[in-house]
Amino acid sequence: MEDIWHLLECVHAPVYFAPETGPAYAAAGAGLKGFWTGYVASRAAALGAAAPEVVTAAFYNFAPVRIARALPGAWHHCPPATVLAARLDVADRCLRRLLGELVDSPEMAEDAELGQRAVRELPTSGRALFAAHAAVPMPEEPHLALWWAATALREFRGDGHVAALLTAGIDGCEANVISVAWGLAPPEQRLNRGWSEAEWQAARQRLRARGILAADGTPTARGRRERAAIEAATDRLAGPLVNVLGPHGRDRLTACLDPLARRIVEEGGVPFPNAMGLPPLRPG
Repeated sequence: MEDIWHLLECVHAPVYFAPETGPAYAAAGAGLKGFWTGYVASRAAALGAAAPEVVTAAFYNFAPVRIARALPGAWHHCPPATVLAARLDVADRCLRRLLGELVDSPEMAEDAELGQRAVRELPTSGRALFAAHAAVPMPEEPHLALWWAATALREFRGDGHVAALLTAGIDGCEANVISVAWGLAPPEQRLNRGWSEAEWQAARQRLRARGILAADGTPTARGRRERAAIEAATDRLAGPLVNVLGPHGRDRLTACLDPLARRIVEEGGVPFPNAMGLPPLRPG
């Protein structure tokens, strides 16, 4: 199951890193300057002109100050509908550049159909970001329909991961500390997510006190077990994708996504390391 989510992330993520992003957002409104303002506003726009507290709750692992630097200021200059239109324009331009002839490939059309089906049939209860992105009108062009589906589906898994973290008693800052300790996110993760040094050290201390981190900040055996349980819960909560598509549909979606995601990565659509903490694809 992990592979399909990684491939979907690689299809979705170029909208954050593409050179087309800056000009498109500048044309949309002055309030979208800077990487993180564009990231926060474009990812949150499907929720409408949500308050920073609401977006902080939905994103979960970002510091409140990081979200407050972007919102509600972005909405004053650029309403959510305009942000969504600019983001779709970025997706169109960058995917055409990165994928070339694959934009019109059979794999693209099949992926788009399977992705649309999954988004239409998956449950939305308890998954605010997925429900919001699934409610955004689906584009007609297959490459944009696939990007739309990838965007909604990655939020489906993300909403489930937040539920798993909550159940395990891991807060947003602690989740980032764990990711860095496990080598899953770069050392810059604290700055990327907007946490202060004091907040970061307090989170590390809480994790030490619970036996999740050792005194030197490395994972303990208990910590590894608890993280494995969180990942297993996340996978279980992502399981409805298989229920909707069936094992054959899941395998076809993975097989068709693979060449598209690899072309995107090969063409530099997702840099590594990156501010999102997205790891490289494994060799095909």
